[in-house]
Amino acid sequence: MKITETKLKGCFLIEPLVFEDARGYFFESYHQDKFLQNTGINMTFVQDNESKSKYGVVRGLHMQRGDFAQAKLVRTLKGSILDVAVDVRKDSPTFGQHFSIELNEDNKKQLFIPAGFLHGFSVLSEKAVVYYKCNAVYDKSSEDGVNPLDAELNIDWKIPAEKMILSEKDQQAQYFSELTPFEL
Repeated sequence: MKITETKLKGCFLIEPLVFEDARGYFFESYHQDKFLQNTGINMTFVQDNESKSKYGVVRGLHMQRGDFAQAKLVRTLKGSILDVAVDVRKDSPTFGQHFSIELNEDNKKQLFIPAGFLHGFSVLSEKAVVYYKCNAVYDKSSEDGVNPLDAELNIDWKIPAEKMILSEKDQQAQYFSELTPFEL
Protein backbone atom coordinates (compact mmCIF):
# COMPACT_ATOMS: atom_id res chain seq x y z
CA MET A 1 0.00 0.00 0.00
CA LYS A 2 1.48 3.33 -1.09
CA ILE A 3 0.25 6.38 0.84
CA THR A 4 1.25 9.84 -0.39
CA GLU A 5 0.27 13.22 1.03
CA THR A 6 -1.19 15.57 -1.59
CA LYS A 7 -0.36 19.28 -1.85
CA LEU A 8 -3.09 19.79 0.79
CA LYS A 9 -1.74 18.90 4.24
CA GLY A 10 -3.59 15.97 5.77
CA CYS A 11 -5.17 14.88 2.48
CA PHE A 12 -3.67 11.56 1.28
CA LEU A 13 -3.73 9.51 -1.91
CA ILE A 14 -3.79 5.76 -1.23
CA GLU A 15 -2.70 3.29 -3.90
CA PRO A 16 -3.22 -0.34 -2.90
CA LEU A 17 -0.93 -3.18 -3.87
CA VAL A 18 -3.08 -5.30 -6.20
CA PHE A 19 -2.44 -9.01 -6.62
CA GLU A 20 -3.81 -10.28 -9.93
CA ASP A 21 -3.87 -13.71 -11.51
CA ALA A 22 -6.11 -15.81 -13.76
CA ARG A 23 -8.82 -15.88 -11.07
CA GLY A 24 -9.07 -12.09 -10.73
CA TYR A 25 -7.52 -9.79 -8.15
CA PHE A 26 -7.15 -9.13 -4.42
CA PHE A 27 -6.08 -6.04 -2.47
CA GLU A 28 -6.41 -4.51 0.98
CA SER A 29 -8.65 -1.50 0.58
CA TYR A 30 -7.91 -0.32 4.12
CA HIS A 31 -5.46 -1.38 6.81
CA GLN A 32 -5.68 0.65 10.02
CA ASP A 33 -2.09 0.04 11.18
CA LYS A 34 -0.58 0.88 7.76
CA PHE A 35 -2.73 4.00 7.57
CA LEU A 36 -1.52 5.14 10.99
CA GLN A 37 2.14 4.34 10.20
CA ASN A 38 2.06 6.31 6.95
CA THR A 39 -0.11 9.27 7.94
CA GLY A 40 0.19 9.63 11.70
CA ILE A 41 -3.63 9.69 11.79
CA ASN A 42 -5.39 7.33 14.18
CA MET A 43 -8.80 6.98 12.55
CA THR A 44 -11.88 4.99 13.46
CA PHE A 45 -14.52 4.85 10.75
CA VAL A 46 -18.13 4.62 11.95
CA GLN A 47 -20.25 4.93 8.80
CA ASP A 48 -19.91 3.60 5.25
CA ASN A 49 -21.80 5.19 2.34
CA GLU A 50 -22.35 4.19 -1.26
CA SER A 51 -23.83 6.16 -4.16
CA LYS A 52 -24.60 5.33 -7.76
CA SER A 53 -24.69 8.12 -10.33
CA LYS A 54 -24.75 8.54 -14.09
CA TYR A 55 -22.46 10.48 -16.41
CA GLY A 56 -22.41 14.23 -15.82
CA VAL A 57 -23.56 14.14 -12.20
CA VAL A 58 -21.64 16.54 -9.97
CA ARG A 59 -22.13 15.91 -6.26
CA GLY A 60 -20.85 18.44 -3.76
CA LEU A 61 -19.25 20.42 -2.45
CA HIS A 62 -20.23 19.14 1.00
CA MET A 63 -18.90 18.99 4.56
CA GLN A 64 -20.08 18.76 8.15
CA ARG A 65 -19.14 20.92 11.13
CA GLY A 66 -18.80 20.63 14.89
CA ASP A 67 -19.05 17.26 16.61
CA PHE A 68 -20.15 15.69 13.31
CA ALA A 69 -17.26 16.96 11.16
CA GLN A 70 -16.27 14.08 8.91
CA ALA A 71 -13.05 12.70 7.50
CA LYS A 72 -13.71 10.47 4.47
CA LEU A 73 -11.90 7.69 2.66
CA VAL A 74 -13.30 7.63 -0.89
CA ARG A 75 -13.00 5.01 -3.63
CA THR A 76 -14.81 4.02 -6.79
CA LEU A 77 -16.16 0.49 -7.08
CA LYS A 78 -17.50 0.85 -10.63
CA GLY A 79 -16.81 3.43 -13.30
CA SER A 80 -14.76 6.59 -12.99
CA ILE A 81 -15.04 9.86 -11.07
CA LEU A 82 -13.07 13.05 -10.61
CA ASP A 83 -12.81 13.34 -6.83
CA VAL A 84 -12.24 16.83 -5.40
CA ALA A 85 -11.18 18.08 -1.96
CA VAL A 86 -11.13 21.79 -1.06
CA ASP A 87 -9.25 23.01 2.01
CA VAL A 88 -11.46 25.31 4.10
CA ARG A 89 -9.52 25.10 7.37
CA LYS A 90 -9.09 28.50 8.98
CA ASP A 91 -5.44 29.69 8.85
CA SER A 92 -4.38 26.79 6.61
CA PRO A 93 -1.63 27.80 4.13
CA THR A 94 -3.65 26.03 1.41
CA PHE A 95 -7.03 27.57 2.36
CA GLY A 96 -9.25 27.77 -0.72
CA GLN A 97 -7.06 25.45 -2.79
CA HIS A 98 -8.31 22.19 -4.17
CA PHE A 99 -6.90 18.82 -5.15
CA SER A 100 -8.54 16.58 -7.72
CA ILE A 101 -7.78 13.09 -8.96
CA GLU A 102 -9.47 10.47 -11.07
CA LEU A 103 -10.56 7.49 -9.01
CA ASN A 104 -11.77 4.50 -10.98
CA GLU A 105 -12.38 0.78 -10.81
CA ASP A 106 -9.13 0.08 -12.68
CA ASN A 107 -6.61 2.23 -10.77
CA LYS A 108 -8.28 1.41 -7.40
CA LYS A 109 -6.85 4.63 -5.92
CA GLN A 110 -8.48 6.14 -2.87
CA LEU A 111 -8.49 9.65 -1.45
CA PHE A 112 -8.45 10.37 2.27
CA ILE A 113 -10.06 13.73 2.98
CA PRO A 114 -9.75 15.05 6.55
CA ALA A 115 -12.36 17.07 8.41
CA GLY A 116 -12.16 20.72 7.41
CA PHE A 117 -12.41 20.03 3.69
CA LEU A 118 -15.26 20.35 1.25
CA HIS A 119 -15.72 17.20 -0.84
CA GLY A 120 -17.34 16.51 -4.17
CA PHE A 121 -17.04 14.47 -7.32
CA SER A 122 -18.14 14.34 -10.94
CA VAL A 123 -19.00 11.17 -12.84
CA LEU A 124 -16.78 10.67 -15.90
CA SER A 125 -18.08 7.25 -16.97
CA GLU A 126 -21.54 6.13 -18.08
CA LYS A 127 -22.26 5.13 -14.46
CA ALA A 128 -20.22 5.12 -11.27
CA VAL A 129 -20.58 3.51 -7.87
CA VAL A 130 -18.72 5.43 -5.17
CA TYR A 131 -18.03 4.03 -1.71
CA TYR A 132 -16.68 6.02 1.20
CA LYS A 133 -15.96 5.52 4.86
CA CYS A 134 -16.62 8.32 7.38
CA ASN A 135 -15.28 8.83 10.89
CA ALA A 136 -18.49 10.56 12.08
CA VAL A 137 -22.14 9.84 11.37
CA TYR A 138 -24.19 12.06 9.11
CA ASP A 139 -26.10 14.82 10.88
CA LYS A 140 -28.30 17.05 8.71
CA SER A 141 -28.10 20.01 11.10
CA SER A 142 -24.27 19.97 10.85
CA GLU A 143 -24.00 20.01 7.06
CA ASP A 144 -22.56 22.89 5.06
CA GLY A 145 -21.50 23.32 1.48
CA VAL A 146 -20.52 25.47 -1.45
CA ASN A 147 -21.83 25.62 -5.01
CA PRO A 148 -19.50 23.33 -7.01
CA LEU A 149 -19.58 25.73 -9.97
CA ASP A 150 -18.36 28.73 -7.97
CA ALA A 151 -16.02 30.67 -10.27
CA GLU A 152 -13.74 31.62 -7.36
CA LEU A 153 -12.81 27.95 -6.84
CA ASN A 154 -12.44 27.43 -10.61
CA ILE A 155 -12.74 23.63 -10.44
CA ASP A 156 -12.57 21.84 -13.77
CA TRP A 157 -15.04 19.01 -13.25
CA LYS A 158 -14.11 17.49 -16.66
CA ILE A 159 -17.78 17.61 -17.72
CA PRO A 160 -19.13 20.06 -20.34
CA ALA A 161 -21.42 22.63 -18.70
CA GLU A 162 -24.43 21.56 -20.80
CA LYS A 163 -24.04 17.93 -19.61
CA MET A 164 -23.68 18.65 -15.87
CA ILE A 165 -26.39 17.35 -13.56
CA LEU A 166 -26.59 18.98 -10.12
CA SER A 167 -29.11 18.63 -7.32
CA GLU A 168 -31.24 21.64 -6.52
CA LYS A 169 -29.50 21.82 -3.14
CA ASP A 170 -26.05 22.07 -4.76
CA GLN A 171 -27.23 24.61 -7.35
CA GLN A 172 -28.54 26.84 -4.55
CA ALA A 173 -25.56 26.39 -2.22
CA GLN A 174 -23.67 29.44 -1.02
CA TYR A 175 -20.59 30.79 -2.74
CA PHE A 176 -17.10 30.21 -1.40
CA SER A 177 -16.79 33.87 -0.33
CA GLU A 178 -19.82 33.34 1.96
CA LEU A 179 -18.47 30.21 3.66
CA THR A 180 -17.30 30.50 7.27
CA PRO A 181 -13.84 28.88 7.49
CA PHE A 182 -13.69 25.56 9.32
CA GLU A 183 -12.32 25.61 12.88
CA LEU A 184 -11.34 22.54 14.82
